[in-house]
Amino acid sequence: MEYKKIQTGGISYLYKLEGTDLYYGIDYTSGDLYEAEELYAMGHEIRKSRVVYVSYPEGIVYEPIKAENSQYFGTPIYDDGYIYSLMVDFRQRKILVHRITPDMKGIGLEAEIDLSEVKDCYNLMLERSPVCLCRRGQERDFQVIWPDKGAFTIDDTEELNFRDGNKLLFTKWYEDPYYREESVVRSYPDGNKLDQFRGDIKEMPDGQKWILD
Repeated sequence: MEYKKIQTGGISYLYKLEGTDLYYGIDYTSGDLYEAEELYAMGHEIRKSRVVYVSYPEGIVYEPIKAENSQYFGTPIYDDGYIYSLMVDFRQRKILVHRITPDMKGIGLEAEIDLSEVKDCYNLMLERSPVCLCRRGQERDFQVIWPDKGAFTIDDTEELNFRDGNKLLFTKWYEDPYYREESVVRSYPDGNKLDQFRGDIKEMPDGQKWILD
């Protein structure tokens, strides 16, 4: 069998970037984003992290944004023709959202947010669609940070599935005593509950939404 060697600079695991033919890999030099934040708060020097994108099937490696020390990447997403990259600059106390064209030639700063806007970086994530920045706290608090603002309480077992325009779709699981899942529909960005029904929603590559019941 013939093997193709992909030079990622030490990044050994790739994730599919949904909606594209790209895969991405993150160099977690100081753990995940929240762990890096904790280490920085304790006075440790945070090594810069890296995100690479690999085209399939060509295997071409791209690194469109290179961080500096104390800058750390979160998980990128793809939406409406662009890649969105999440970065936190701990030294400058900024959250940065970059927009990248799929050919990796166009890079722009989409948003710059003061880190003081969030309690911490626990579950700080870009979501779609359209793109927004959210945070799920360690308790039951949920926060919409950008481009709109909202804060509300969710149940212990609720997790955000995806955004669909002016709605936020959450998955909620039960063990009573058997495991089952329900979908909770909340308004964006205030989180008011609009609906709740049995089954989980899966978004397919062509945009279809399947309710798995």
